[in-house]
Amino acid sequence: MTTTTTGEEPMAQAAALLRTSGMRVTAQRMAMLMAISESAGHLDADALRERAQRVTGSLSLQAAYNVLRALTDAGLVRCTQIPGHPARYETDHHDNHHHFVCRRCGAIRDVECTVGTAPCLEAHLPAEYDIQEAAVTFWGLCPDCRAATPAS
Repeated sequence: MTTTTTGEEPMAQAAALLRTSGMRVTAQRMAMLMAISESAGHLDADALRERAQRVTGSLSLQAAYNVLRALTDAGLVRCTQIPGHPARYETDHHDNHHHFVCRRCGAIRDVECTVGTAPCLEAHLPAEYDIQEAAVTFWGLCPDCRAATPAS
């Protein structure tokens, strides 16, 4: 949700996106959408709550989770569950991308679909199964952590 060529302000963009998705427009939802869109992605609920509070004033962690759930259910936000990490949130572009996680610093980076279009992988299941998405997590060291690792 970047500023459009029409000059719409971020709050107006967030309100329009909520309306287009059939959602009720609230200050908390607009603030959370702005926080997600203005971040580099992959923030947890508490970090997003802190950013959203710059707009709303106060926002409880429970309210932040409720808003994130509603935005996720509406398909506006993608929730990524990575083992050993809190749930992370990003704008859902419906591109079925995957993630790389650095084992040392915990940085998360998007990885394009592994092969072809969604679901990107071929699962060996009976034809009755309707596979719609694949979630792959690649684990390793990011360039900074790799550079800091002594050669063996």
